[in-house]
Amino acid sequence: METEHPFTLPRGYVDPQGNVHRHGTMRLARAGDEIALLEDPRVRGNRACLVLLLLAKVITRLGDLSGDQITPAVVEGLFSADLAYLESFYVKLNGIDETVTCPSCGRSFSRFLGAT
Repeated sequence: METEHPFTLPRGYVDPQGNVHRHGTMRLARAGDEIALLEDPRVRGNRACLVLLLLAKVITRLGDLSGDQITPAVVEGLFSADLAYLESFYVKLNGIDETVTCPSCGRSFSRFLGAT
């Protein structure tokens, strides 16, 4: 089974030296990745942190960066379009099909695990 999948960011991460990193790989998430993060104090204080922490765990390469170099701070430094792309890629890659219906208007939409 293939567990790592390549992606290309729409804009790319710009590191402190000005290098642009657009190509990367993301691995499939494990149940423990998500469960452990729910206990993280940063997530308890701000559920939006879950997205940053989770993506930092499952992105295995981003341009010249790999492993421990891909931190929540790196993910936080992405352009909004790139973060949205990675959220969508994570959902598709992991087969998450969570559809939410707005109680006011009745419109259905997909929701990423970490968004609230």
